[in-house]
Amino acid sequence: MPLRVDLDLAAVGGPDEVIDVSVCSMWRYGPILAVDRAKAVTLVEGWTPLLQAGPGVWVKDEARNPTGSFKARGISMAVSAAVALGAGRLVAPSAGNAAGALSAYGAAAGVPVLVAMPEDTPRAFIEECRHFGASVELVAGTIADAGKWLAAHRTPDDFDLSTLKEPYRIEGKKTMAFEIWEQLGRQLPDVIVYPTGGGTGLVGMWKAFDEMEAMGWIDSRRPRMVSVQAAGCAPVVRAFESGAERTEPWEGAVTSAYGLRVPSPIGGFLCLRAVRETGGTAVAVPEEDIALAARALASSTGIDACPEGGAAWAAYERLRAEGWIGDSERTVVFNTGTGVKYR
Repeated sequence: MPLRVDLDLAAVGGPDEVIDVSVCSMWRYGPILAVDRAKAVTLVEGWTPLLQAGPGVWVKDEARNPTGSFKARGISMAVSAAVALGAGRLVAPSAGNAAGALSAYGAAAGVPVLVAMPEDTPRAFIEECRHFGASVELVAGTIADAGKWLAAHRTPDDFDLSTLKEPYRIEGKKTMAFEIWEQLGRQLPDVIVYPTGGGTGLVGMWKAFDEMEAMGWIDSRRPRMVSVQAAGCAPVVRAFESGAERTEPWEGAVTSAYGLRVPSPIGGFLCLRAVRETGGTAVAVPEEDIALAARALASSTGIDACPEGGAAWAAYERLRAEGWIGDSERTVVFNTGTGVKYR
């Protein structure tokens, strides 16, 4: 069962009292984060640019984070908490970007790191982990198989940073919602299009909206959240379309967008709630469209889109063409990482 942090927001002031505008990272929101900023293990993550990519559409470019992906946010928060709790070693399964981020933040904290990754993970991700001094175990299969290997080889001193096995990664990811609100002039967009593997980013922002309402920063209106997956691994989309409350494991998961190759997301039921409660939808993108959309986004904007970002862009274009996103609506599409590691 996923864990979460609930903060006492009763005494929290307005945004002018909370946000430290002198801090150009996610730690600008210190009073509403789960870890004391003074104890943060940070490489200056977050506060990534929101770039206009056309009329009414912006791309939140998470490639600008340390190690080139949105994973830096959650890993910074989780490693900070783990160090405060006295972790002897940091461990996690990963399809790529989370492993690189964990390796870097473990190095920054001076704590050993062990990551388990699918053996067909692109070489750049594997060598990135080794570059930061992490131990890497390559496992046949998907991230689910890597997780099983890790579960069998953990020691009592290990701090498991697997997606939603601890509550702090979501606390880092939720800062994406605060940033969007701040960068759009303290307003939320009508639609958020998000590529979904494990789903912590989607769930984290959904949580942040509730916290913002509790603090009086926003009202009850929410952006419609769109969960985007690859057609070759789409457990959230399948469950959404069938009306199920939980995802079922996806057999034979295949996609070049390795961050989306998560056949059994532990937080799948939370992703479904986030999408349904905000009036959103879930979209599966054909494999052949992913690279084309990433290239189209890159060539038209200069944003180095990763395959996952390409999937999100393809979903946005489809929803615009179908009229699900209106002409006058404002949309934020997430590019969750740099594309250079895939080349």
